[in-house]
Amino acid sequence: MERVSGQTTSFDLIVLGAGVVGTATAYWAAKAGLSVCVIDRQGGAGLETSYANGGQISVSHAEPWANPGAPLKVMKWLFDARAPLLFTPRLDRHQWSWIAGFLRNCTPERARRNTVEIVRLGAYSRAKLQEIRAAENLAYAEKTLGILHFYRDTKEFEAAKPVAELMRQHGCERRVVSRDEVLALEPAFANAIDDVVGATYTAEDESGDARAFTQALAARTAAMGATFLYGSEATRLLLSPNGDRIAGVEAMVAGGHQRLTAPNVVVSLGAWSAPFLRRYGVNLAIYPAKGYSVSIPIEGHNGAPQVSLTDDEYKLVYSNLGTHLRVAGTAELSGYTRHLDAARVAAILENARRTFPNAGNFAAATAWSGLRPTTPSNVPYLGRTRIRGLVLNTGHGTLGWTMAAGSGRIAADLVTERETEIPAPLAA
Repeated sequence: MERVSGQTTSFDLIVLGAGVVGTATAYWAAKAGLSVCVIDRQGGAGLETSYANGGQISVSHAEPWANPGAPLKVMKWLFDARAPLLFTPRLDRHQWSWIAGFLRNCTPERARRNTVEIVRLGAYSRAKLQEIRAAENLAYAEKTLGILHFYRDTKEFEAAKPVAELMRQHGCERRVVSRDEVLALEPAFANAIDDVVGATYTAEDESGDARAFTQALAARTAAMGATFLYGSEATRLLLSPNGDRIAGVEAMVAGGHQRLTAPNVVVSLGAWSAPFLRRYGVNLAIYPAKGYSVSIPIEGHNGAPQVSLTDDEYKLVYSNLGTHLRVAGTAELSGYTRHLDAARVAAILENARRTFPNAGNFAAATAWSGLRPTTPSNVPYLGRTRIRGLVLNTGHGTLGWTMAAGSGRIAADLVTERETEIPAPLAA
């Protein structure tokens, strides 16, 4: 490696983004012996979309948003400010193009194909997460109690059964359970069990603090020799004279421009991947879907659920992170704003309090929002581009942590030109 003024300026790989996806990519690449540099504009790893997400490793959530029943639901929600999905029309052709792609993916055939792709990548990634945990002894408030997906509406519960069967056929053991089994699995439902008509349970799914995981993994990766340039921002890609291969990245580092050379760059910039890459003719159908979360201090309360949960009707997920209960959900297609809508935060807290009134100190809850990098199909972009050395690992939507460990391994395998253990998915 070339060294100038005591700083490494040449690497085998540069990763753009130190969220959970980018950090996992850097980990596997460093483990394979590559010199790696990670660039992130925040002051540390996992401080954007990975910061306070729902906390689930949820292969069981593989059913994409775009499915045959989605258009009718979206129409119903259009004029409801508290709806799980809120669409704010903008003079933005990328937003409308994304919506058109979403509608194209609502056919039964595409929904089935996308579900299978997501299950396959999710199950592989969950196994890779477990491999990392065992090898590196990481602690991140992890729970291996599974995920319970409960339903309040009989029609929705019946519609979930064939989806669960499809997932079982492709390696996700999502089984249908009765209301009595729901209460046996999670006693915290004692006050709300009459509202539940049934559920599915995936014992192999997990939960935990994605930010803590990302930061612990980044520290371990740095100890392996990787360079993390926090508080820095990639300003442009460096290309060969004819523009057909990567030569490195130009970045703002410590207030000044610096050229970092590398034959490989992996883009894991989340929702910002699409605008960053457009200037190079790499057009990605990624649009930000703003999600909300609240963190409720448990403070000795004994009514917080232990099993990670998904409330189908309100599209909320629950994860017990030890000191607090994380409740997350909703999606707003409203551009790149992270503005917190007080009414939507109040709706999340109201639903959580009604379902689990003794879960914690609701008055001390804190709220957060993040921009999920969502594709119309919910299948991420993971693979090489027409520019040699430029690899995509982005667009994971609500399943970034679920898919991160496996996506990172696949991206690292592509960079090192090793055969991937499973085929990379094809975003639609």
